[in-house]
Amino acid sequence: MADNRKLYLGPKLRVLRRELGLNQTRMAEELGVSPSYLNHLERNQRPLTAQMLLRLANTYDIDIRDFVASTQEGAAHALGEILSDALVRDIGIAKDEVLEVAENYPGVSEAIARFYRALSDLRRLPERTEAGGSPAPLLAPIDWLRETIARAGNHFAELDAAAEALAVEMNDDPAVMQADLRARLKTLHGMGVQTVRADVLAGTLRHYDMHRRRLLLSERLPASGRLFALAYHLCSQEMAESIAAQVNRAAPPDEDSRRLAAIALTNYAAAALIMPYDRFRQAAEQSRYDLPLLRARFGVSGEQLAHRLTSLNRTGARGVPFFMAKLNRAGIVSKRFDGEAWPFARLGGTCPRWDAHDAGRTDRVERQMIETLEGRRFVTFFLALPSDGAPEARSRPVIALGCEAKHAGRLVHADGIDVEKDAPTEVGPTCHLCERRGCPDRALPPVTRALDLHGYERTVSPFPFRRV
Repeated sequence: MADNRKLYLGPKLRVLRRELGLNQTRMAEELGVSPSYLNHLERNQRPLTAQMLLRLANTYDIDIRDFVASTQEGAAHALGEILSDALVRDIGIAKDEVLEVAENYPGVSEAIARFYRALSDLRRLPERTEAGGSPAPLLAPIDWLRETIARAGNHFAELDAAAEALAVEMNDDPAVMQADLRARLKTLHGMGVQTVRADVLAGTLRHYDMHRRRLLLSERLPASGRLFALAYHLCSQEMAESIAAQVNRAAPPDEDSRRLAAIALTNYAAAALIMPYDRFRQAAEQSRYDLPLLRARFGVSGEQLAHRLTSLNRTGARGVPFFMAKLNRAGIVSKRFDGEAWPFARLGGTCPRWDAHDAGRTDRVERQMIETLEGRRFVTFFLALPSDGAPEARSRPVIALGCEAKHAGRLVHADGIDVEKDAPTEVGPTCHLCERRGCPDRALPPVTRALDLHGYERTVSPFPFRRV
């Protein structure tokens, strides 16, 4: 059945205008409409017509699919998580109120989210004033970086273009490329590269000696790690201006955030050099996103590959909109890219029913179809990472990739899954926010419901709770 709903996208249109640095009069002139009509659109007093969507796409080079896609649902979930905190839970804010704020006032929602993250950081801080320590920033650098990357869709077009231009001068074969990188570092930048014994670097995988202009690589680094290290240092030399400009545009709030952003964007550039956008996307589409094949063809690790797959957001040449997470065996997420949709809590953990926590094979891609409380289905894939470079590590991290089930036909690892008929694993956002009844894997009661305890019975599901 065709979807005949009218599109009211006023807040998204207002955000786009502000990002472009335009006032209403200027944008109305460029779109060929009156300022009053544009004002009505931004205030959701008029629906956005198909003709206006085409004008927006042609004038500002935006992807209509992305612009129309609902982001309010994710924002409403995040805002709902915040408002379930014990500090304000007793107010009992209705879900339709939360949705209304998320839909119509995205800036307010973002401001609340930032305040809450700052509050969460303060709750975790030790009593530093008594110890004489300096105050910590209200927004942790890692949280700031995650927000910055999310706003960019983990895609930085300028860096991709520069890396593609540089990659033209390199051989496609990973082994030969490594030799090309070594030669270019030596010839153009006077930088030597040496592989040394692990005990020489003492717990460090790579080290750049600035005085001798030598890059030292640990013998523990696998071939993918050595290739990436060489690409990183070449990009830091030849793409320094582009990277610095991107960092400045992100406006880091403090020096730690600035350094973290510079490292992250140099990593992005290195991945773009090893896996140039067009060639990598074509290989991914032709192989139907065969992870082991892509890893071998480009000479990268599972983690490097997963990162790159989440960055295929070039207008007119997009890949599958994957989300990605890196987890340890305790289920703690150390890295996350939300992609088009993230099925779990944005401010908490994941669900114990998600098999990513138990993935243990480094040589095989494991898979699982999951369904959220709202009935949205996702196909997810897991790959345990080898302990390269850290043999003493007791926890083997896992890389998880996933996307909405509607993309399953494009993925070789989803072959055999009938996304309509097969029974999915039912998951929740995270235990303390999940209202799924009868879950035997529950670790915490939902903060949104009162417990329903009786001495004369014990239910299979821990923490039984009331329906209302």
